[in-house]
Amino acid sequence: MIREGTPLDIPQLARLRAVWAAEAGGDGPADAGFVGEFRTWLAANPRTFFVAVADADDTLIGMLNLSIFERMPKPGKPASVWVYLANAYVLPAHRNAGVGGALVAAAVEYSRRLGAARIVTSPSPASEKFYARCGFERAEELAVYRF
Repeated sequence: MIREGTPLDIPQLARLRAVWAAEAGGDGPADAGFVGEFRTWLAANPRTFFVAVADADDTLIGMLNLSIFERMPKPGKPASVWVYLANAYVLPAHRNAGVGGALVAAAVEYSRRLGAARIVTSPSPASEKFYARCGFERAEELAVYRF
């Protein structure tokens, strides 16, 4: 089941983030300290989360988050909305079963209801094909200043 995340999901979201970091070679468990750090980050950086929930219980098996950016209005035109999709992750045991695609589909539908002009993401090389299957195209129109 895919649904919008709630504040009650924060400990499990932190757990998913810790598992993801460990999979990528990081370290550190999702202990109470990390859950607190994650909660503080989320309070300072509001996001809309979509989560995938295991059918058998309420365990989260996947997530992604959206950052909503409201552009400045122009005379005669209302402000437009862009959505930045980030941190899509599905536990390894649940990959290649449509979970990631269902998360992205929920994010796209949510963004459509907001009236968003576009959704952007910065895929890793490993996730480029996944996003292409979900309908994303490479874009050349943004400029990047790298540090």
